[in-house]
Amino acid sequence: MFQIGDPAPDFLLSDLDGNSHRLKDFLGPILILNFWSAECPWVERVDHELLASLRGWGERALLLPIAANLAESQEQIAAAVHARGLGRMLRADRAALEAYGVQTTPHFYVVDALGLLRYRGAFDDVTFRQRSPSRFYLKEAVERLLAGKTPDPAETPPYGCAVVRYFPDSC
Repeated sequence: MFQIGDPAPDFLLSDLDGNSHRLKDFLGPILILNFWSAECPWVERVDHELLASLRGWGERALLLPIAANLAESQEQIAAAVHARGLGRMLRADRAALEAYGVQTTPHFYVVDALGLLRYRGAFDDVTFRQRSPSRFYLKEAVERLLAGKTPDPAETPPYGCAVVRYFPDSC
């Protein structure tokens, strides 16, 4: 698996309209890759908070949500995207999930303007046992990068729902 400071693996993924996109096409602003799920309540909680932070960062940071649960239907994903006001959504494939080592949804990766991985992990420190956040890891990482500093911590354990890597009819 690639490490903090390594180039983020490029990918070729389709959006919900069937258009193909590469990671390198989005380089410039700080990229926030959010491996996401329409069904996961942890993702739904984070979506609302993340969109508020994005408004404050303006064009300096770009969210790239990636539907990581391969068993979710196109309709299910599109409905959640519309209801939550997310805009663009890419669909993951097994290769992207494996290249990034995605474990849960949400699972965040922050990539700098040069395409280097600068942060990997959780949105905040909420877990099953700790229901209120005391640290907002993703926000801290992006704001440190915007200030020209290195995220600290640069990696945290992701927390959320398990990623489904197989279509139901392929089991």
